[in-house]
Amino acid sequence: MKYFSVLKKILITGLLTRLIALCFVAAMPTLAHAHDIPSRVTVYAFVKPEDNELTALLRVPMEALSEVSFPLRGPGYIQFSEAQSALDDAARIYITESLNFYENGVELEEKELQLTRVSLPSNRSFIDYQTALANIESPPLDDSVDLFWRQGVLDILVTYPIQSEDSDFSIDPQLATLSDQTTTVLRFIVPNGAERVFNYLGNPGLVELDPRWHQAALRFISMGFDHILEGIDHLLFLFCLVIPLRSIRALIPVVTSFTIAHSITLIGSAFGVAPSALWFPPLIETLIALSIVYMAFENIVGVKLEHRWLITFGFGLVHGFGFSFLFSETLQFAGGHLFSSLLAFNIGVELGQIFILILIIPVLNLLFKYFVREYIGCILLSALLAHSAWHWMLERGTTLSLYQFQLPVMDSLFWAVVMRWTMMLIIIIGALWVMYEIFRKFSLIEPFSAYNFGQKVEAENQR
Repeated sequence: MKYFSVLKKILITGLLTRLIALCFVAAMPTLAHAHDIPSRVTVYAFVKPEDNELTALLRVPMEALSEVSFPLRGPGYIQFSEAQSALDDAARIYITESLNFYENGVELEEKELQLTRVSLPSNRSFIDYQTALANIESPPLDDSVDLFWRQGVLDILVTYPIQSEDSDFSIDPQLATLSDQTTTVLRFIVPNGAERVFNYLGNPGLVELDPRWHQAALRFISMGFDHILEGIDHLLFLFCLVIPLRSIRALIPVVTSFTIAHSITLIGSAFGVAPSALWFPPLIETLIALSIVYMAFENIVGVKLEHRWLITFGFGLVHGFGFSFLFSETLQFAGGHLFSSLLAFNIGVELGQIFILILIIPVLNLLFKYFVREYIGCILLSALLAHSAWHWMLERGTTLSLYQFQLPVMDSLFWAVVMRWTMMLIIIIGALWVMYEIFRKFSLIEPFSAYNFGQKVEAENQR
């Protein structure tokens, strides 16, 4: 019996060994292939509609075209006189089949590869469209040029027949497979001569190259909505606000003040108020984590919640700068509609907040009604949120400490920034005053007399 047991173990061990070996062998080609894919690649592109033709002019590093066999000589130099067929194949395989253009929502299926040309890595012709076009139309490099194939760049010219240059054009690029991190810098030349510059990582989905205001608005509403749902720190801050305040009447001043505050700093950032220093984003991220810790602490100790709208307004200014970081990255998709896109993004954020509140409030009411006492539940939930946010604050604070802070130079630029911040401060004070008067009129908050402010003023007047 013992013999059979040992034999069984031997057989199982052998079988497992063979399976592992087979898996390893099967993975070898994949690993080898993955090794050929570069880690980072940047693709440059011009897109220009003119008359009845859409022209796409691209530059792709040849190291991303590893599956195509180019004619080589010596240690790996390109044999330019024999490479044209391979270059055209590479352009079709990697580029033309991965670019999907649309005219008024209809895909442009007809395409023609016009030209391909290898350029030296030092070539700077893609500074503008005309220079890049002149370069690709120039004679190919001579065989006397020693260019290792992985160091070259491939210029590609593709044309698409269109109905009109004034149509609405969009693109769904699928170039992410060129490398582990593919960055595309695309410049769309509007018929009036203006340029729309796009800089995106991977596959961004369908991109309107010169969007109408409603197209930009819909895209930014979606972005704002997704951002509030994906931003865990913003969600936790909202959660902290809602835990002790679950009635609509109590939430109106708090949510309104948060909305107005982050709208002010979001709009201000879009118009250049936010500092451009490298330390500013980590500072804001640290303060956002701090806002969660503070609100959770307030829930635990039971600070007077009627005045929470003031604290929420202050932290809302901070969160607005946090929203602006994403907006600045996606501003490229706004085309010429900055203000409408900004407004749409803000609307998307508000819709996301409302959606979260609709979900959270009933859940909390059920929890405190059937499972745990409200006081205990408020403390436990707030403590959990504070714990998570505390770790975020420490991590982000550590990152912030790595930056060097320098005193600003008091030049004309400095005073211009001071003027912009002064204007923002005036707007903030005005917004606070308007909100206070409206909230007080509808009895949504306590007047300043709750802070004994009125009695102090009256006493001073009697003196």
